[in-house]
Amino acid sequence: MPLVKEIFDYVIIGGGTAGALLTNRLSENGASVCLLEAGHSDINPLIHIPAGYIKNVYSKTLTWGFEAEASAGTAGRRFSLPQGRVLGGSSSINGLNHNRGQRADFDHWAALGNPGWSYNEVLPYFRRSEHKIGKADKRYRGLDGELSITDLDWHHPVSEAFVKGAQELGIPENPDYNGARQDGVGYYQRCINKGFRISSARAFLGTAKKRPSVEVRTNAQATAILFEGKRAVGVSYMKGGPSGKTHNVMARREVIVSAGTINTAKLLQISGVGDAKLLAELGVPVVHDLPGVGNNLRDHYGVRMVSRVKGIRTINSMAQGPRLLLEIGRWLLRKPSLLAVSPSLAHAFWKSDETMDKPDLQFVFSPASFREGVVGLLDKKPGMTTGVWQERPESTGFVRARSSNPFDTPIVQPNYLANEKDQQVLLAGMRLARRLMRTSALAPYFDHETAPGDDVQTDEELLDFARKNGTTVYHLIGTARMGPESDPEAVVDAQLRVHGLDGLRVVDASIMPSMPSANTNAATLMIAEKASDMIRGLTPLAPAENIANEEATETLC
Repeated sequence: MPLVKEIFDYVIIGGGTAGALLTNRLSENGASVCLLEAGHSDINPLIHIPAGYIKNVYSKTLTWGFEAEASAGTAGRRFSLPQGRVLGGSSSINGLNHNRGQRADFDHWAALGNPGWSYNEVLPYFRRSEHKIGKADKRYRGLDGELSITDLDWHHPVSEAFVKGAQELGIPENPDYNGARQDGVGYYQRCINKGFRISSARAFLGTAKKRPSVEVRTNAQATAILFEGKRAVGVSYMKGGPSGKTHNVMARREVIVSAGTINTAKLLQISGVGDAKLLAELGVPVVHDLPGVGNNLRDHYGVRMVSRVKGIRTINSMAQGPRLLLEIGRWLLRKPSLLAVSPSLAHAFWKSDETMDKPDLQFVFSPASFREGVVGLLDKKPGMTTGVWQERPESTGFVRARSSNPFDTPIVQPNYLANEKDQQVLLAGMRLARRLMRTSALAPYFDHETAPGDDVQTDEELLDFARKNGTTVYHLIGTARMGPESDPEAVVDAQLRVHGLDGLRVVDASIMPSMPSANTNAATLMIAEKASDMIRGLTPLAPAENIANEEATETLC
């Protein structure tokens, strides 16, 4: 029996951070959109309770089950690379912190041959989707968007001591790292409002799904992009897993791939778009030879250092027994509660070398100790954890389809710490993390370091600890790199159109040509906002005024 061909203006592959926003924007003026999401609807209550992160990031039903291949940089270890497989994608399972990155990140994208992507040009798109609640400099922050961003409302004396201690070391307090400048110490802003997670699905899909021109299909895994010659015309997908039924859905205007850094690369490859040599090995007919597909993979590699705390309760004891019941009660009453915080409370953005003009290290702090430094696995004894990673890693890896079977997980090799500069920057970060834990402000609470421990002192010993205990920070980018056609590794142009093909764009973190100095969810939302105007042929939002050298002012609301 022939397959039924359904036709929409746009077919979007992936209902995650970018796909949910795109569905809303592209359907605003009546265009028809079919959104395909391989996972399920976001009905699991643990998705919406921020503390559910502890369970969600390890969930076999909410994540894809990807793994990083073993490498020298990880001491021969393989480990999980959680990526969201649910409406909202990774914004439904991530650590909830909202972090844009430095202006230099986006100016660098433009300098690489991507017109329209400088900081002043992308800032209006950061602002458009944002609803910053509380103090906000309107030059930098959005007040009217759908995505609620709030300041931390649950504080702990040990966190306060961390912030004061960082200032002892010369790191200035910064109440808004998403404003005029990133460097400094303070508290993370979160995608949380009134005690609930604000995922991309919650922010953008609720409105879109009410439109008759929108269909959201879950449990629908894309298996191939369909082409007529060099033009993408539709998508083939399986409803119900490997033993399900095949469907085709066609696109009048465009097919948009928003499947995430790993799946976007794999889907392009098994659809015949990629390095011709790899496609031949997979037995996939070549639609277009594009060697950069799957290359330029980058991720933040984090190391968490743990210390025992004395003289005060920490989250370790507050998250169990009667104390947990108290926190649940506070959450039900919409009061500040452990159930409504992100796993990392305080931040510091600073330099591995004091002579640098901008930060290259990101620190996360929590008044809790985690078993073996793994976020979410709480220790039984009171403690605190400082995590650190290099903001702009130089090490690059790749994603390769393992076979032509769309249900086979791909080969993912990030090549963590392969670049010597990455090793040196991380070493400097680990040494600074130790100093942060041993300030006079934290002295009343600091007992002793449990990981890596005081017996680990030399550079080689610290690097050995990092290789054996470090892990992903879930910020994978770059496998469909944006760049001019003259760049042999570029996959999409500055309009996010796939080079050499018609009717096909990529809109997700895979298009980032270099790593932003931040968690990647905020920049992915910005990419989707900007892409939505490109796709609709709208005039770009006017660039922000040149405020590159200004400090934040008191124009607060």
